[in-house]
Amino acid sequence: MFNFLKPNPSKKLAKQYNLKLEEAMHAQRRGDMRSYAMLTAEAENIATQIKSLENAKN
Repeated sequence: MFNFLKPNPSKKLAKQYNLKLEEAMHAQRRGDMRSYAMLTAEAENIATQIKSLENAKN
């Protein structure tokens, strides 16, 4: 009944995902490829979490 009051974990993860990708972009522009690779890997992990939540929801 009050589903709109429940927090949406996929929205929170999507925000974290976008922030990681932005951090990775800035690291790449600075020329720090090691940080870029680590941040991109973290973003991919968050993306898999988002996909698993969406699959569980359906």
